[in-house]
Amino acid sequence: MNITFSVPDAASMLDSILAFQAEDESAFWSDPLYHFYPQLDRALAQSLPAQERAAYIRRTMESVYAEQLPTLQAKCDLYAAHWQQYRDQVNDALSDAFGCNMAELFNDLHCHVSLNPIQPRYLTERQFDVFYLNSERGALGTALHELVHFAWFHVWHQVFADDYTEYERPSLKWILSEMVVESIMRDERLSSINPYFPREHGGCVYPYFFTLMIDGVPALDTLDEMYRTLPIRTFMQESYAWCQAHESIIRQHIAASE
Repeated sequence: MNITFSVPDAASMLDSILAFQAEDESAFWSDPLYHFYPQLDRALAQSLPAQERAAYIRRTMESVYAEQLPTLQAKCDLYAAHWQQYRDQVNDALSDAFGCNMAELFNDLHCHVSLNPIQPRYLTERQFDVFYLNSERGALGTALHELVHFAWFHVWHQVFADDYTEYERPSLKWILSEMVVESIMRDERLSSINPYFPREHGGCVYPYFFTLMIDGVPALDTLDEMYRTLPIRTFMQESYAWCQAHESIIRQHIAASE
């Protein structure tokens, strides 16, 4: 695995930001933009029709982009240098976790250093975003989370022979992939360079998974036990069957938390 870091142009960066400002989007996804950018008047934005709100956000964030471009470029160089220090270590850990040589896979990954606090991932484009206010350690922590997903779905696709369109939010396959990151991150080669691990440091999965209980047991504990005792491909099959059996509970919990 290798990552090329770059700063996207203003138009594509703003498209990424606006993807989480849709009319039906929950506050969990839309609110962080207003937290980090007081230049945006939340009350005004929310009072506008969807098209006008998007134009207002785009216009305001274009100014932020122009102002922050030197910082974005500097962070790009900083993140790239930090990644190169740990690239071989990460490849070794993920190769062991997924039973394939990750040094030969995904050497065309692109990380966009972005104004977007949500940090989306695009599997088929082999691209993900990192928020520019991260330190180099925080950016690596975010990248590790995304690298787990690229590796996970590479092997998953071999096991299930399904479609990559099924791997995005809000599918159950996406939910499972988000839940298992913590277990995979327990490898010392990964956890030691991830400032968000363990969960007391912020966590490397969505926080609502920490409080998800199924049959009186934390869901992440159940998945962790399965991960530690099963080969990765068997784990994928059995963990997904377990999620299917408890899908309504899982989705109700997420909906209440978001």
